[in-house]
Amino acid sequence: MVNQPRIVVVLALLFYQFHSTLQQLGPLNSTERTALLQLRSSLGLRSKEWPLKADPCSTWVGVQCHNGSVTGLNISGFRRTRIGSRNPQFSVDALARLPLLSSFNASGFLLPGSIPGWFGQQLVALQGLDLRSCSVIGPIPPSLGNLTSLDILYLSGNSLTGVIPSSLGQLSRLSVLDLSRNSLTGAIPPAIGTLSILQVLSLSNNSLSSSVPSQLGNLSSLVDLDLSSNSLSGSIPVELRGLRSLRRIVIGNNLLAGSLPGTLFIPLTQLQVIVLNHNKFTGDLPEIFWSMPELLFLDASANNFTGTLPNNISNANATAAVLNLSQNSFYGSLTSVLSRFSSIDLSGNYFQGPVLDYARGNASLDRNCLRNLSSQRSSTECASFYKEKGLEFDHFGLPKPPEKSRRNLFILAVVCGIGFIGLLVVLLVLLVVCTRKSRETNKRGTVVGPVPVGQSPPPPGSSFKFSSLGESFTYQQILEATNSFNGTNLIRKGHSGELFHGMLGDGTPVVIKRVVSDNEEAYMLELDFFSKVSHIRCVPLLGHCLENENEKFLVYKYMPNGDLSSSLYMKSNSDDDSLQSLDWITRLKIATGAAEGLSYLHHECNPPLVHRDVQASSILLDNQFEVRLGSLSEVCAQEGDTHQSMITRLLRMQSTSEQGTLGSPTSTCAYDIYCFGKVLLELVTGKLGISASNETKTKEWLEGTLPYISIYNKELVISIVDPSLIIDEDLLEEVWAMAVIAKSCLNPKPLRRPLMRFVLKALENPSKVVREDHTSSSSRLRTTSTRSWNDGSLSGSWHRSSVDAVISHAGKGDGRSSFNRMETSVSRGSGRNGGGDYSASARRHSTEIFPVPFDEFDAERDGMSRREIHYS
Repeated sequence: MVNQPRIVVVLALLFYQFHSTLQQLGPLNSTERTALLQLRSSLGLRSKEWPLKADPCSTWVGVQCHNGSVTGLNISGFRRTRIGSRNPQFSVDALARLPLLSSFNASGFLLPGSIPGWFGQQLVALQGLDLRSCSVIGPIPPSLGNLTSLDILYLSGNSLTGVIPSSLGQLSRLSVLDLSRNSLTGAIPPAIGTLSILQVLSLSNNSLSSSVPSQLGNLSSLVDLDLSSNSLSGSIPVELRGLRSLRRIVIGNNLLAGSLPGTLFIPLTQLQVIVLNHNKFTGDLPEIFWSMPELLFLDASANNFTGTLPNNISNANATAAVLNLSQNSFYGSLTSVLSRFSSIDLSGNYFQGPVLDYARGNASLDRNCLRNLSSQRSSTECASFYKEKGLEFDHFGLPKPPEKSRRNLFILAVVCGIGFIGLLVVLLVLLVVCTRKSRETNKRGTVVGPVPVGQSPPPPGSSFKFSSLGESFTYQQILEATNSFNGTNLIRKGHSGELFHGMLGDGTPVVIKRVVSDNEEAYMLELDFFSKVSHIRCVPLLGHCLENENEKFLVYKYMPNGDLSSSLYMKSNSDDDSLQSLDWITRLKIATGAAEGLSYLHHECNPPLVHRDVQASSILLDNQFEVRLGSLSEVCAQEGDTHQSMITRLLRMQSTSEQGTLGSPTSTCAYDIYCFGKVLLELVTGKLGISASNETKTKEWLEGTLPYISIYNKELVISIVDPSLIIDEDLLEEVWAMAVIAKSCLNPKPLRRPLMRFVLKALENPSKVVREDHTSSSSRLRTTSTRSWNDGSLSGSWHRSSVDAVISHAGKGDGRSSFNRMETSVSRGSGRNGGGDYSASARRHSTEIFPVPFDEFDAERDGMSRREIHYS
């Protein structure tokens, strides 16, 4: 009884805490709960994050409540349901029914559409708005200026257009304003200068023009200012000296000009990063830069700065600093300024003299006038430059070379040049003669692709015409289409470059491949291919952008269904994220379409072309699941075809691609057929990744799969068929046929694989691949046979017997087998699984699908008959 008062006190405290928690979390009033449910539906949010029957305040991810009202929403990184992702929109009308909402974060969540104007009238309590990388379009609504409680505004990485509204100057509590990486135009509104507590201002990577407004100097709390990559002009206003808290200023990649007054930077003692590169600044670089105690990064490259570096540096305590003054017009000797920096780039100037010891190893000094350093300017260039400056060039302290010596050097150079040109002419003549002889001895043409009637093929090595390669895009258009290569637009990284999803200015969706300069041969070979080859089964090339020195871009038509590796199993329409398998009719359609494209490369192009990268990720699918072959940067002429274009031969010569080089086994059509066989098995079994796996893994998988494929037993194939396929007896026969075709393509001996044109015919008529032909002759042979066929290995494939016949008839083909003859080997009885023996004639294939000369077919049939009689 003594402890009862204490127990009562403890229970009272617990009840008070529980009651306070209930007041904070809920119960959520019915109006706001309905609003959240409406938002869940309009955005297509999954039940995984926002379960339908659970309490939003206590269970839903990213939902914050206080006293039964929603105060914060964070859907950053969420994924939509299958239905929601079909037609995503900026559908957030339900937010207007959340009067106490103070923060809304949707960064990285797809919201294609414009910011509604009612944001500024309805969300009056909003303090934080984050819409980074949401694919938002349209202008910034001026009504946002009414959100006077707003502290943070992130709108970067979108496709916003129009001007920056002056009404944003009314956001007196704003500390962060980030509008970078959009397509904003016009001038920077002077009203921005009224944001007295603003700390971060980022307007980079837009199309802003005019001059930098002097009112920005009123932002006394500003720490970070980034105006880079615009079209700003004029000079930097001296009023920026008022930015005494500034630590980072980036204004590179603009059209700013004029000299930099040293007095501008004297008050800015806290600066750590200064980026002035790629402008048109002139005059001397302010000496104040060398005495800033906090400076860690200075990039003033690619301007027109002149003068000399200072000799005496009063402050040298920044030992980890970076200095880039390349591509200016500095001159004079190197000074102790270099001892301050750990990384230095002074290339492209006119410094002269020896290389100082402390500059070795951490400095780039190319194209100067320095001694003891390679890749420098000539004495003539240095003397000319110093003469223009009214200075005397001392020739590195060496005596002036006599005129006679110069004349002799000139004569020697001329003689050597003439001799070199003569040698090139002789080599060129020999090359032409050898080329003509090889043409006369080779019966095949030199043009890639079919040659129109009456038109002679172009000579080998002819350069391609850019007019046949689609539209020429500017680098700015590429940036706008990909949101400056935003990570959310990245599709995947291929072996020849990165693929990004993009949207052109007219609303056309595209795929853009970014190829770095180190992989130059990739896009050159692909452009060479598209300039000569045009086929409906190749992914359409819409254009290119080659103006950037370090990166090249190819623009393709967008394929709504991606590639086979991502579409074989698609998300279902339900909220449980289950996968829905492609039906068999669609799979057969995809296989036939891919075979059409490869058959065109192998048989209609002259010389035959090898794809070399046939796998599920290379088979692209449009909105109707029609096939377009992608990954065309590896295409080359088949090994042994000498008449390739000169550009192809030169670029392939140094290739070290993992898929193999010219002259390797991967440069044959038989290699494509082998890889296509793996793709066919992926369609049959539903096992993803087989066509892209290494040989060791592929071999292990094939050893466990191929024994279940027999031309004499349909029931065996059921063991490996994709269990998600819903097929009847007729469709099962087509699945069985595709499996048999795949097994033939996977023959370990390249000469025993079928030609692609016969693979195509077989896929177009799959039932005839395995259907019996009960002719009189087959009946006769069946009665005489007492032995069954060997079907336990790849050598027992259904087209095997054609190889010997084709090889025996020299000159009637390319030495490879085709889908045109029946099996002729006799075995020890491994073909009885699941039901009766089959004789040699039980699987004679229709010549309608596999056309061959009748004399060869009859000779093979008679030979088979004699062998069976012998064994009987």
